[in-house]
Amino acid sequence: MNSELRDHIRLLEERLFDQTVRNTRSLLETLLSPDFREIGSSGRLYLYEEIIAALLEEPSDGTTRQLTDFEIQTLASDVVLATYRSERIVQGEPPVRALRSSIWRRGTDAAWRMVFHQGTPER
Repeated sequence: MNSELRDHIRLLEERLFDQTVRNTRSLLETLLSPDFREIGSSGRLYLYEEIIAALLEEPSDGTTRQLTDFEIQTLASDVVLATYRSERIVQGEPPVRALRSSIWRRGTDAAWRMVFHQGTPER
């Protein structure tokens, strides 16, 4: 496996954990593909504009997010599947843990953008 690619995709995933990125449309547009889709923990399908709008509305409340057990699998020369565990921590509340998967695609501009994401809460 290409450890440089693994490290790069992990860095991109971690950027999406950063509240500044989550609250800045131009930064989100560099990370999410216009054909992005997400299946939320509710089972609902979210499209690109819905996710961008939701992220822009998130409060900056001191929430932190951590990523562990990160792996990638190459699906094609320009497509990778990332899987990992996440933990969202809000002061005074129990941590929220989830299993996550994302599909990243390298565009003609050589930039990697997320095209799909799904998070499944750990019970």
